[in-house]
Amino acid sequence: MAVKPPTKDETPAEKGSDQQPTAQVDAEAEAIAGAVAAACEENQPDSDEPSLEDELAAEKDRLLRLRAEMENLRNRTAREVNDERRYGALPLLRDLLPTTDNIDRAIEAAEQSNEAASLLEGFKLVKQQLTTIFEQHGCKPIDALGQPFDPQIHEAILQQPSDEQPANHVLLVTQVGYLLHDRVVRPAQVIISSGPATEESTEA
Repeated sequence: MAVKPPTKDETPAEKGSDQQPTAQVDAEAEAIAGAVAAACEENQPDSDEPSLEDELAAEKDRLLRLRAEMENLRNRTAREVNDERRYGALPLLRDLLPTTDNIDRAIEAAEQSNEAASLLEGFKLVKQQLTTIFEQHGCKPIDALGQPFDPQIHEAILQQPSDEQPANHVLLVTQVGYLLHDRVVRPAQVIISSGPATEESTEA
């Protein structure tokens, strides 16, 4: 039997060339499908991670706690400041109490002995105690006698001529002034010298 030779359209080479593009397309399609599936799995939310609502609720709770802590701190600071203002003089008063005890003892001793000298000595001791206590708390008397007049720490109540002090200097201290560190507690009341007396004032 004679075999019919393959026609031009049915050659094996051409038949294989028709199948090769189809297999390549299928492979590429499968690769794309795999990539899409992998991307979907990556974008899938993890059940273990907190959601946006959970994070928002946690942040709100943190802010509420912080606000409560700030309010407690504000109240505590206000109480401390109020106590400091109210009881700030407590250390000074404790230091002054022994001085009042000595005053009572001096008065009691003077009443029993009827001696003014002992009372005077007792009050001199009390004065020294008070001066020491004031210095311990940073309060010192103003050294005014013979100093140039300073309106920041001196209060002039009178001016009179003097040969002892130059003009505009403190001639006499009528009431001692005090400084607390560098702040005036009470200015010193002083009499100011106007300088040597003139002949006209002497004749008058």
